[in-house]
Amino acid sequence: MQPYDIELMTSLSRPSLAPDGSFAIYAASRPDCRANRAVGQLWRIDLAPGPSGADTAPRRLTRGVSDTAPRLSPDGTTIAFLRPDSRGRPQVHLLDARGGEPLQITEQLLGAGPATWTPDGSRLAFTARVAEPGRYGTVDGLEPGAESPRRITGLRWHANGVGFSTDRPTQVFVVEASPVGGEPAYPAAPHPGGPLATTPTVPAAAAQLTSAFAEHTAITLTPDGTAVLAVREAYEGSEAPRRDLRTALIHLPVDEGEESVLLAPEDGLRIHDLTVLADGTIALLASQPGAGRDSVAPDVALWLLEAGGPRRITDPESLELTGPLVPDGESVLVTSPQRGRVHLLRIDRSGAVSRVLDGDLEVHGVDAAGDLVLAAATTAESSGVLLARTGEEAPSTLVDTGAGLRDAGLVQPRELELAGRSGYPVHGWSAVPEGRGPFPTLLLLHGGPHAAYGVGVLDEVQTLVAAGYAVVYGNPRGSAGYGRAHGRAVRGGFGTVDAEDVIDLLDGALAADDRLDDQRLGILGGSYGGYLTAWIIAHDHRFRGAIVERGFLDPLSFQGTSDIGSYFGDEYIGTEPADIARQSAFGHAGSVRTPTLVIHSEEDHRCPLEQGTRYYTALRRAGVETEMLIFPGENHELTRSGRPRHRVERFEAVLEWWARVFATGTSDRRKSGSVMSGPTPRGSAARGSAERDPTTGGPSPS
Repeated sequence: MQPYDIELMTSLSRPSLAPDGSFAIYAASRPDCRANRAVGQLWRIDLAPGPSGADTAPRRLTRGVSDTAPRLSPDGTTIAFLRPDSRGRPQVHLLDARGGEPLQITEQLLGAGPATWTPDGSRLAFTARVAEPGRYGTVDGLEPGAESPRRITGLRWHANGVGFSTDRPTQVFVVEASPVGGEPAYPAAPHPGGPLATTPTVPAAAAQLTSAFAEHTAITLTPDGTAVLAVREAYEGSEAPRRDLRTALIHLPVDEGEESVLLAPEDGLRIHDLTVLADGTIALLASQPGAGRDSVAPDVALWLLEAGGPRRITDPESLELTGPLVPDGESVLVTSPQRGRVHLLRIDRSGAVSRVLDGDLEVHGVDAAGDLVLAAATTAESSGVLLARTGEEAPSTLVDTGAGLRDAGLVQPRELELAGRSGYPVHGWSAVPEGRGPFPTLLLLHGGPHAAYGVGVLDEVQTLVAAGYAVVYGNPRGSAGYGRAHGRAVRGGFGTVDAEDVIDLLDGALAADDRLDDQRLGILGGSYGGYLTAWIIAHDHRFRGAIVERGFLDPLSFQGTSDIGSYFGDEYIGTEPADIARQSAFGHAGSVRTPTLVIHSEEDHRCPLEQGTRYYTALRRAGVETEMLIFPGENHELTRSGRPRHRVERFEAVLEWWARVFATGTSDRRKSGSVMSGPTPRGSAARGSAERDPTTGGPSPS
């Protein structure tokens, strides 16, 4: 897999099933280097042959640049989805489920979020950011630099991928679902002496249901369609000395009446997602942040909101859960991270758990109708598969986008489990190029820390292996998917058992496979993985080179610069000066001897740019051979959803760095040319222009 082969990584959205289970709609999306953006359309797959015996191959329904988030109406006749308008802002569109011309039904100044249908299909609810008057284009001709100053009184004011947020909080809206087969709106011709004629962009304006100074998320409708349920996280005011992660559940009448609070922050829950069961019971995926702040490996569980209040029905200490929640009669479908896999579970009202999809996959999107369940997932050989399971039958694969990746060449990682120096089990993988070796070996560290590497295909690993490097990666203490105690083991102990686990995994991989060269070692990681990389090279000098990317490096300055700085470092690191100093990677930069490449993005508000620039400067002042790569216009998600050309340029820089490190035993100033600025990469022109079939990953017959 070469850097530009990210174009082959087609992912699938959460599918949307017709009520009778006869067909499904999904969005397929992939990076496109020529367009320099993610591109994708909606697809339809019929799940049973029609009366003429037609096959069930997927067919493309839309031809937009970026069509996403499809949801079928309750009667299965109409699709609501997001498509950018002429200014690139996502807006809700409607489309006949058989195909045709989409109808735009929202015109939100800052764009709209995914829509949810009312049970009768007459309206849709969605969230959208609402700009403070005088900002973000609310006044024609007023440039951002000429806007009035922002007055900040609370602990939050910005968010990664958003920028300033308190002057444009998310609010809840409803909009009429105009018939897609109705008469189009025609441009009005000017009339002599008459007023300037305009043509409405949308059939009807959306109605705003909320105006609170808060973020509104996770919307759903009550069974009778008269109200929207939403999660509200209020912005703290000047009277709040600390961040409070607890949220409210609010009830918003669609037509008449006042909003009401079903659960207040004082009830102690942080609601991550919600849905409504067949009998109207509200199911919540929620945690209980201690003192409103504890975010370390949160105790996420399934709750039911009953007459006496919320009742927890799963044990977060033994079962980790992630959203979204999907109703399935009197049960819910929910995903669960387990040792690098993400399985699909069904949980009934009693808390009984049954497995719907398991094995070597990572499920990320689900829908159900009757006894049929559809799931979008990734596997070791595909970035997008659509799986179906009916009742107790074995699952079947309906769509697989991985053919192009497999043709490009994938290495199957070897799973590792061994006892660390303290006897604690260490789990991970090694991926090794073909041949006898020995190969230079890279230790790859994930972010989080409450995240995990998994069995799904990883472009980072495959690209490094294709370049001739063995890669060792795993899930040390602090990671998700191994029980809550595993996730909380690093609280107040960054750089202790987590560093111990990844070094033990590396040593175990080196001992188990003589193709891995223990004399040519490198280390790299991003976010928390950037922290752990910086920490390890200050204490272990065996590595010939390192890459510290978008790192959480100085807990002290993180407090006032990061969008999560008001609680993340406090909860993981502590607030005492001695604790901060003891666990600060920046504070130990003077002990580093390893040549280091620092990579950061200009618009990263999660681990702000100053984390990288100050660390880079500290290494240079300590005499360490160091370079820095800064990406304009990108945020914390560069490697996952950044502009494709930047993602390719990042890969090229990473590969060039390792080539220099291992060619000389240290880095030097030689530079290689950029693939993106040189000749067209192998096959990229064809891949960029051909239609792509998400069933095979190859050119589409359409």
